[in-house]
Parts: sequence; structure tokens; C-alpha cells
Amino acid sequence: MTSAGRFAPSPSGELHVGNLRTAILAWLFAKSSGRDFLLRVEDLDRARSGAEAEQLRDLEAIGVSWDAAVVRQTERAALYDDAIARLTHEGRTYECFCTRREIQEAPSAPHAPQGAYPGTCRRLSHAEREIRRASRPASIRLLADVAEWGVEDQLHGKYVGVVDDFVLRRNDGVTAYNLAVVVDDAAQGIDQVVRGDDLLPSTPRQAYLARLLGLPVPEYAHVPLVVNHDGARLAKRDGAVTLGDLAAVGIPAERVRDLILESLHLPAGPLPDVLAAFNPGNLPKEPWVWITPRS
Repeated sequence: MTSAGRFAPSPSGELHVGNLRTAILAWLFAKSSGRDFLLRVEDLDRARSGAEAEQLRDLEAIGVSWDAAVVRQTERAALYDDAIARLTHEGRTYECFCTRREIQEAPSAPHAPQGAYPGTCRRLSHAEREIRRASRPASIRLLADVAEWGVEDQLHGKYVGVVDDFVLRRNDGVTAYNLAVVVDDAAQGIDQVVRGDDLLPSTPRQAYLARLLGLPVPEYAHVPLVVNHDGARLAKRDGAVTLGDLAAVGIPAERVRDLILESLHLPAGPLPDVLAAFNPGNLPKEPWVWITPRS
């Protein structure tokens, strides 16, 4: 299988400048290392009608191309079910009946990292599980045998993060992100993951899960986010931040692309012409503050 990088947006709405910057970086990382570049639509949750088409259109407008048909998570349930069945067969899962409020109010286990699941349902007896099943559906959690796990990141170096009994399948039957992303990356031959650094804390969970499933762990590069003038992560409420909004004030997609490249200390596009100048070691380490340019 050919090695590949990827971009994997959730079709909840139009991509903003921060999403587009990450897509460009993922494309540059993949193509500069001789990999294919794939696109996966992570539509298990929060999908809005028409959003996928808008996102594909915007990616094409800034010059991001992909080397195979688009993959959608809603078409891959059998893969996720198989992974959970394997873990369950090995005794590595259990049912959880906790609500979010119960988890927040539960006392933490001694020496447990802040925010880690306290293991409430791990300790339930068979009879207690039977009683709980009658009142609410269960989610499926991983029975982790470590409290933390380390990964290597191309931009951050060694990173050690929390691994708790995280959810594999929600109580509404939807596969959780941490499982789906691991299964999808392995199935697609993705051995390089470039994404926003807000996702770095979840990466040790995914790398640990990949090991349990006997799957390869990809190379990681978590890139800085785009933020507003207050330093908060960029959002659509921050004004003209999508290609559509920017086009409405006279700023075409090509200029947005070139502003993104300038923020990365790279020459203007099109993207294939930028590859010769791309060096991950020269990328800025700080977030980029987005200020809507004048038309």
C-alpha cells in the first residue's frame, strides 16, 4: 500500500482560514515527502447538508488536490465494529452507563490525571450492569492498562499524555473519534498525520489504541492554529474567515492561499511551485493571528 498523508474535515460548515491553512500544510508535508495525499470526510457527527460539497470546492479553490476518491466515515461502520469486537474478545472493553454530569462529579482515583475517566463502571458487578442496562443505554469504553503514553511529534518532539478508559462507541451507537481515526488511518495506508496542535493531547490515546489493535502508528506533526486578535482559536464568528465571506469583500481564493503561504514563510503559490521551498524545520512555532486584509 502506498504511504500517504491526509486532511480529514468534519462537514459541519464551511472551512475557515485556520482549516485551510492546516489543509495546505498537510498537503505540503505529504507531497514534499513523496506521499500521496488523501481526503477523508469525518461525518459520523455534526454533518450539515451541503457542507461536504462546499468544503471540497474551497479546497480545490486554494489548490489542494487529492490522489484518490474521497472516503466518508459513515460508509465504514463495519471496520469500526470489527475493531471493537476484537478488543471485546480480548477483554479490553466494558460497558459504561455514566452521564457527563456523573463523570464530572465523581471523585478522581488516587494519582489519576485531571480530566481522566475515574473508572466508575470498570468496577461494576454483573448484577449492577444488568440493573443499569434497564435504565439507560451503555457506551463502550476501552479497558486501558496504562495511565499515559508517549508519541514523537515532528514539531513538538516527545510528548507524553493521558491515556484513560476512553470511549470507543457512544451510548447512541456512534463510533467515537479516537477509534474511528485510528482504524481509518491504518486502513487507508496513512502513515503521516498533520493536524492542528489542539489535537495533540488526544494523540497518545490513539497511538496506544493502534498498538493494541496491531496497527502502525503514523508520523505526527501538530501545527499551530490560527487565532483571532484576542488569541482565541479562530471561529466563524470572527468575521470574514471563510472563502465565501472573503470573496464577498473582494478577496479571491488565490490571495487567501498566498496570505496563508506568507504566514508560513513560503513564497506565493500555486502549491506545486512552493514544494521546493518547503522545509518543516522552518515553520513558525507560534499561532498565526488572522487579520482580515483590505480588498
